[in-house]
Amino acid sequence: MAPAYSAPVRLDRTLECELLIAGGGLAGSAAAYEGLLAGRTVCMTEITDWVGGQISSQGTSALDERPTQRRRLFFARGYLSFRDRILAVYGGVDPGNCWVSSHCFLPRDGHAVLWEKLQEAEVKGGGTLIWLPNTVIKELEIAQVGGPPTAGGEQIQGVIAIQHRPQPNTPPLNTEPLSQTITDAYTYADSSRFQKTIIRLVPKPPTPDRVRSPDIPAWYVIDATETGELIALADVPYRLGIDARSPWEPSAASETPFPYCTQGFTYTFAMEAMADPQPQTMPDFYPQYAPYYSFEQSRFARVEDLFTYRRIYSPPGQQAPMGRFGVMDPAPGDISMQNWTWGNDYRPGTAKDNLILSRNQLQASGQLQPGRWLGGLRVETLRKGEEAAIGFYYWLVAGTTDSQLGEGVKKPDPRYRYLAGLESPMGTAHGLSKYPYMREVRRIIGRPAWGHPDGFTIHEVDITQNPFADTYYQQLPPSLYRSLGVALSGIETIPRIQSNQPLEPIRLRHRASIYPDSVGIGHYAIDFHPCMTEHPPEKPGNTERASVRRAEVGGKVAYPYQIPLRAMIPQRIDNLLVAGKAIATSTIAAASYRVHSFEWSSGAAAGVTADFALTEGIPPYQLVDDLPRPEPKLEELQKRLVQQGNPIAFPNTSIFNNDWSEWQ
Repeated sequence: MAPAYSAPVRLDRTLECELLIAGGGLAGSAAAYEGLLAGRTVCMTEITDWVGGQISSQGTSALDERPTQRRRLFFARGYLSFRDRILAVYGGVDPGNCWVSSHCFLPRDGHAVLWEKLQEAEVKGGGTLIWLPNTVIKELEIAQVGGPPTAGGEQIQGVIAIQHRPQPNTPPLNTEPLSQTITDAYTYADSSRFQKTIIRLVPKPPTPDRVRSPDIPAWYVIDATETGELIALADVPYRLGIDARSPWEPSAASETPFPYCTQGFTYTFAMEAMADPQPQTMPDFYPQYAPYYSFEQSRFARVEDLFTYRRIYSPPGQQAPMGRFGVMDPAPGDISMQNWTWGNDYRPGTAKDNLILSRNQLQASGQLQPGRWLGGLRVETLRKGEEAAIGFYYWLVAGTTDSQLGEGVKKPDPRYRYLAGLESPMGTAHGLSKYPYMREVRRIIGRPAWGHPDGFTIHEVDITQNPFADTYYQQLPPSLYRSLGVALSGIETIPRIQSNQPLEPIRLRHRASIYPDSVGIGHYAIDFHPCMTEHPPEKPGNTERASVRRAEVGGKVAYPYQIPLRAMIPQRIDNLLVAGKAIATSTIAAASYRVHSFEWSSGAAAGVTADFALTEGIPPYQLVDDLPRPEPKLEELQKRLVQQGNPIAFPNTSIFNNDWSEWQ
């Protein structure tokens, strides 16, 4: 059943769209970019006032990329163009001279460059961009319009959004951190802080030659939010946190699902290197978080090394000694962005402190009731994440303890200053990113499909290089171990199933799963920032939740992988697509399906698919509902993606190619 809808007390505006994109991060911006190039009317909401998400409002403006993909420049066209454009701003060189990436830059420049690209796409394609910053989705109008509910047949027919602006004679936006404003932003009534505009977004009426039956959607809604908001609000099936151990998820850290342990989230901040020691003020809350902070590994045990790791700006002509990682040490005027596991990562992992509320928690809090959606996050945990980030800066410049390396390692280094102010790199008065960087979110369960009777999902075994040779795997229950062997058999699956041997050795997987409905690509390590075991995360002596890192396989990179269309189509609702980190992945696969280029590729796929579906009058689920039989319209969509410069497979992807050693 569709969630009930409660009409707001007033409506101030009604806007018509062909594509409604919720979330202006990288995935949302990529979807908008492709929609505009296709000539569509695109409405895009965003809780902050910047486009770009990871590269801007979340402050993680150091592109996470794999060396081979970077060397070959094998990315979606819009992402490639952005990479070139951001370097051009700085004279064609990496402005940060960092050692984590080839592109480290100021977040506000990430927003400016991407905004310029969207405006150019609007002109080039003849589309229309209706940009709605400082806007959140409050309610969905969902109705059954065709087919039995078990097969879909529901559509989003309207969306209610709330846009906010400051009241007269009050501080400007971005003065207060998110924890202090988020509840107000999702509330209909004006407040002492905000004036609200209540907007109804509806499909653009079709032209006479495009009138179709009601079961053919007149518009498409794309959930590109940073936490999977619309899938929670629509109450479609999804997962959150750790999945249960299974033959497809053999490294899972729990025998049963555990929704409260997601990867840590991070409020980034910027700091500037100075010539002389600076006065530093200890925050009142610092002693609470001090027992948590650490360099984590001895090779990083200098403030200089954490600074240059994600240095995002170095003035031209800087001279400084060469550091340990092939880049020069900090020089006065250099600016660094901080994003560190045992630093400003905040990693709750219990039902008392988890950030993204589970379905049961949403139900208990009343947020699934009509008109009561407030964003689906625990505000207290947001606040503590903000404090932990500010405290980490103080630890860097004045701390003397280290929770992982022990006493005597951390030395004070006050030659830095914390950058705050509306003109600072993060664009906020408080100096923290406008929104936290989210590594793991709600993830849809796709529709039942061939080989996926319980709903389509990308699993650990679909991408991992894990040889599963450890004693741990050999001691799994025999039925699970045998099924794991079948899952890894590839083209030898049927002989493996028919084998009479009780337990054959697990064979090393040689490539990622190949999907007949691939619409995008990605490549990254299975990289965890695990939740902590006890409440609160900063509790002295607290540890990471046991076994979460098992799937990292000693730091090996996952195989180059694909983004199947089935992972972007939720159950029940026929005109909703999902892009970004909320696609149908397991918690382990999600640890790889989360970086910048993946987000763009998935968003581009969503934008092109939505345009194709509108043009052809065919809902996306009908492109894949007959697989593994041929799907001619799916093949047309894939051909269009490739012709437009949006790859759907890595070079030489084939069931016969088992050598991916070059792809590092």
